Amino acid sequence: MSVLAIDAGTTGVTALVVTEDGRIESKGYEEFAQHFPEPGWVEHNPEDIWQATLSACAAALRAATSRPACLGITNQRETAVLWDRRTLAAPRRAIVWQDRRTAGICERLRSAGHEPRVSELTGLRLDPYFTASKLSWLAEHDRGSWEGVLSGEVAVGTVDSYLIARLTAGARHVTDSSNASRTLLYGLASGSWEPELCELFGVPESALPEIVPSYGPIGRTDPGVFLGLDLPISGVAGDQQAALFGQTCFRVGEVKCTYGTGSFILTNTGQEIVRSDAGLLTTVAWQTPSGDITYALEGSVFVTGAAVQWLRDGLGLIGTAPESEAVARTVPDSGGVVFVPALTGLGAPYWDPEARGLITGITRGTTRAHLVRATLEAIAFEVRDVVEVMTGVSTPASNRAGSNGAGSAPMLKADGGASGNDLLMQMQADQLGTVVERPVVQETTGLGAAFLAGLGSGVWGSADELRETWRLDRRFEPGTRDDAAYERWRAAVALASTQG
Repeated sequence: MSVLAIDAGTTGVTALVVTEDGRIESKGYEEFAQHFPEPGWVEHNPEDIWQATLSACAAALRAATSRPACLGITNQRETAVLWDRRTLAAPRRAIVWQDRRTAGICERLRSAGHEPRVSELTGLRLDPYFTASKLSWLAEHDRGSWEGVLSGEVAVGTVDSYLIARLTAGARHVTDSSNASRTLLYGLASGSWEPELCELFGVPESALPEIVPSYGPIGRTDPGVFLGLDLPISGVAGDQQAALFGQTCFRVGEVKCTYGTGSFILTNTGQEIVRSDAGLLTTVAWQTPSGDITYALEGSVFVTGAAVQWLRDGLGLIGTAPESEAVARTVPDSGGVVFVPALTGLGAPYWDPEARGLITGITRGTTRAHLVRATLEAIAFEVRDVVEVMTGVSTPASNRAGSNGAGSAPMLKADGGASGNDLLMQMQADQLGTVVERPVVQETTGLGAAFLAGLGSGVWGSADELRETWRLDRRFEPGTRDDAAYERWRAAVALASTQG
């Protein structure tokens, strides 16, 4: 048996056919357009996402040897999508998680004293990153579309719920708890939409999707709209939670980092809601069909792989992203150069949207290799910043996140595109002072969606069976840690930050 997984990312859709032993048998990928109507605004056409999904799935299925038994979905989180309940057409483009247009709305709510209560209920903070302020913006600025929401003709959701509506020809309007927990409308303790938050952000609860478990019977695809296939949809999770599941981080305290455009570090905190006063987010990892919720702490670093892309596209210092490793290896260190890649502000643990990128320590002897190496170092430093807060390492007891605060950093499971950079992975192990493990399958986001779906439809019987499919590609043992370089990094961050 095999499982079809849809990974609807920010720039494209990947479809995977995953076999019972956890291998990727076939793959399809289709990019879709990005729209930037104003500085700081990012939009997607929902129809483009749907067409890319059909194209990617068709390509993966053509190369597969058998018909999949079920379907799983994972997705870019927080993006706000509207669609007509009857025709499924979107009345306007979606507002993407990266979009910063709602900073004023968030500041208005913060100034009115709402943030402590919002954080208490959601585990999040008032930031344009999340879905609710995007919906408030639509209510204020797109009255035509919002009239449809108020009348009940237009549905509101995230990318997962939009795709499920399309896959089921409108039969299902649902989302799972992991995606719901990223909206600023979901209560961590209640496990449901919070009327208080819906009122605060002006979102009618009736427009929101039903919240369902992350695996189990969720819906069925309509063969008339989805490539002739009648499949159970039996797994759904937001992309970073799916990666945690795909890395089989099922035990409390296990940590993964996905190195993509940004880097997202999550640790499993079990059935305890662990809160952080040090810049981390509390989120739902997944929910079982019986209703049990596993929670996670998350540190979101906005720019890591994107910094390497900037070296390539913005500065022309490298020809391809993988070339960064070879160039960086031509020098023994960064020569004192420090790069703070705050190209879209700073995420966890600083949360400073106004911070700007900074390069320090340049001398006459500085070369492109030093800057390239400093960029890889910056990624390792950014992840160390989050992991140390997450585990309570080198932080005051008052700042420790909770019961998972340990005396040393746990092993880190790495995935995502930049995890293929051996030099970066060794730097990461050195900076954390702990082992970094990279799996054979680095597409762990899609793999997690497949695992959830397979668990929800009987392809796999237990988490232990899923653990058996995890295969190690390479283990990076920690070497000497350059703490002087890390201190230079911390000093440079203070300079880049508007709050420093």
